[in-house]
Amino acid sequence: MLKIVNLKAKVKSLDKPILNGVDLEVKSGEIHCIMGRNGSGKSTLGHVIMGNPDYEIEEGEIYFNGQLINELPTNERAVAGIYLAFQNPIEIPGVTLANFFRYTTKKFYPENIPYPQIRKKIIELLGKFGIPEDTMRRYLNEGFSGGERKRIEAMQVLVYKPKLAILDEIDSGLDIDGLKQVVRYINEYVEQNPESSIIFITHYSRLLQYLNPNKVHVMIGGRIVMSGDMSLAKEIDEKGYSWLEGNVVS
Repeated sequence: MLKIVNLKAKVKSLDKPILNGVDLEVKSGEIHCIMGRNGSGKSTLGHVIMGNPDYEIEEGEIYFNGQLINELPTNERAVAGIYLAFQNPIEIPGVTLANFFRYTTKKFYPENIPYPQIRKKIIELLGKFGIPEDTMRRYLNEGFSGGERKRIEAMQVLVYKPKLAILDEIDSGLDIDGLKQVVRYINEYVEQNPESSIIFITHYSRLLQYLNPNKVHVMIGGRIVMSGDMSLAKEIDEKGYSWLEGNVVS
């Protein structure tokens, strides 16, 4: 599914290196969780996988379903089946949620499926995530609460059905009930679509109380310094990240 080899990347505008040799492999049907302090490179990794042009790969390779995608434009990565839920979803004044879905779903549904049928499914999904139908008439993310933004970002996984979904701090802005709801539907999605995989990015262990990830990874200084199972997350919850930082080899 996803294989990353010695990935080094920087922010173009600052000429600042962020990723310093990331190695990661995610197989079909797996759920991975990437943890780390703020500034450890977690969100940057998500953006680089997605092909955000603000970042530049200096070294290493990203393979998706066996294809090297280092040079693949962002839109083509999306069509190939990669989805990134943003840590801070942006407002798009003048574009209603209805129009946003009308245009974006064209690339992900067969032409013989009419949009009214797709729209009906989207409204059903909004309801599942506790979002009122009249939200479709509002401008995308304008005036939305943090929880509304996060639920809509997560809900799009079920709309577009990506092969790989990267959810960046999806737990931020959600209360406990909202978090449980989002995680439940994402877990169901992977169970029903065993060819798909999910990467959760977070710095809080509370997310993992409702997940059963196949692997937990810890990022420090732009690298994955340790991988394990839920026991690793529990250890971080008890000790924090400091005990790992002393074991990082430059």
